[in-house]
Amino acid sequence: MIKDAFTGLFNSSGWAQAGWQNYVMIALAFFFLYLAIAKKFEPLLLVGIAFGMLLSNLPIDPTSSPIYTPELWSGQTVDYQKVFSQGGLLDMLYVGVKTGVYPCIIFMGVGAMSDFGPLLSNPKSLLLGAAAQLGIFTAFILAIVLGFSGQEAASIAIIGGADGPTAIWLTKELAPHILGPIVIAAYSYMALIPMIQPPIMKALTTKKERMVEMKPTRVVSQREKILFPIVSATFICLILPSVTPLVGSLMFGNLLKECKVTERLNDTVQNAFMNIVTICLGLSVGATTHWASFLTVNTIKIVALGLFAFAFSTVGGVLMGKLMYIATKGKINPLIGSAGVSAVPMAARVSHKVGLEYNPKNYLLMHAMGPNIAGVIGSAVAAGILMSVFG
Repeated sequence: MIKDAFTGLFNSSGWAQAGWQNYVMIALAFFFLYLAIAKKFEPLLLVGIAFGMLLSNLPIDPTSSPIYTPELWSGQTVDYQKVFSQGGLLDMLYVGVKTGVYPCIIFMGVGAMSDFGPLLSNPKSLLLGAAAQLGIFTAFILAIVLGFSGQEAASIAIIGGADGPTAIWLTKELAPHILGPIVIAAYSYMALIPMIQPPIMKALTTKKERMVEMKPTRVVSQREKILFPIVSATFICLILPSVTPLVGSLMFGNLLKECKVTERLNDTVQNAFMNIVTICLGLSVGATTHWASFLTVNTIKIVALGLFAFAFSTVGGVLMGKLMYIATKGKINPLIGSAGVSAVPMAARVSHKVGLEYNPKNYLLMHAMGPNIAGVIGSAVAAGILMSVFG
């Protein structure tokens, strides 16, 4: 009788219902937790993503205690009434991803924490930010060649912008069924920037170029800093209405910072608001990596294409930096071109660190922040273009 009780307990447990797919995904979740905690790779988001991955792949009967139900999100349209009546915790949180609320709030926080002064003091940085989007469009072409649809190729290609919120925002509109692999690839490569970018930067530049010291740029007035988000939001959103949620949120967050009359709101957006949404975003996005949709050949292709897109974006930025080095007769250090990707401020720090290796007096951080901020705007604009074409 006791044996039967234990047998029944085991048969009703998740261990008895688990397949090899569950164990693979659970092991992958443990690996990402290790990277986030031990190696400190994007821990603020990766801890949540990894734990969401763990929870959604536990072999739990959804009829007894659902936490995430992939079937609720598999159709072309979402029945939100069914989501709220039948869904679990992570289904509720995922609503913010599906509606695009979380990425926009993240952008608002990025705007509130960013100083657009380096970009305004050196407008040529826009060229570096634009060139660093090259990987997006080359990866798009390659994804089409590999058999992905236009919507899927656009979502994969945006990984090259090194901008997690933009990747989420575009993919949830165009190809939500591959959101999990795209988010994992995007944030993994963002976390690995200190490992991926330096070899590319050194291969494409000479020692003489890497040693170039850049002079301090002009001081930007407060009036300019206030006008920039207002004018930029108006101009960009009129040209690309589809990108209004992202660019509008970014510029609104920056305006809260620069206008100096909304300190409380600025503090809330930078801290409490941003932290709450980061938790919800990480857990719910991690939940989309359910083994049924994640363990596929397409996932391998997406991860490989994402690495290509990110690496090629770095190449585009550095090559534009070399061109500007020639045009200015050696006044621009090409290393700052690598910061044209959207990973703020990590990409700028990497440019600065590599410069210091060759010249201890080479302080490139503020110079690299210009193309870094330009990359944030550039990736959003690129997403808007893709949305206009394929949305």
